[in-house]
Amino acid sequence: QVQLVESGGGLVQPGGSLRLSCEASTFAWDYYVIGWFRQAPGKEREGVACIRSSDRTTYYADSVKGRFTISRINRKKTVYLQMDSLKPEDTAVYYCATSVACAPNPSDTVWGSWGQGTQVTVSS
Repeated sequence: QVQLVESGGGLVQPGGSLRLSCEASTFAWDYYVIGWFRQAPGKEREGVACIRSSDRTTYYADSVKGRFTISRINRKKTVYLQMDSLKPEDTAVYYCATSVACAPNPSDTVWGSWGQGTQVTVSS
């Protein structure tokens, strides 16, 4: 059973930055790819980023490419999502999630387990 706990969300002005963290408690951490998806009120869930365990290959949604960076530290069982140049349309609840494979488009990734989410609000 994978348990994931996200943190780091908050209120930020447009153009600002936030770093989300996700800590996992699972013995088989190295087996999983890890990613982030987000959900805004009235909108469909959107895969944001995904990172493989073996070679750290990353995948991003077009909407965040060049602005968001996903990384993982396996010995800490932690994944980060560095979000720069934030826009109001990035406002959503962000969830850390596991999968067995990253799809080239993170929205096509089949997520297995996810955490409780952390709210990100981008507003002036």
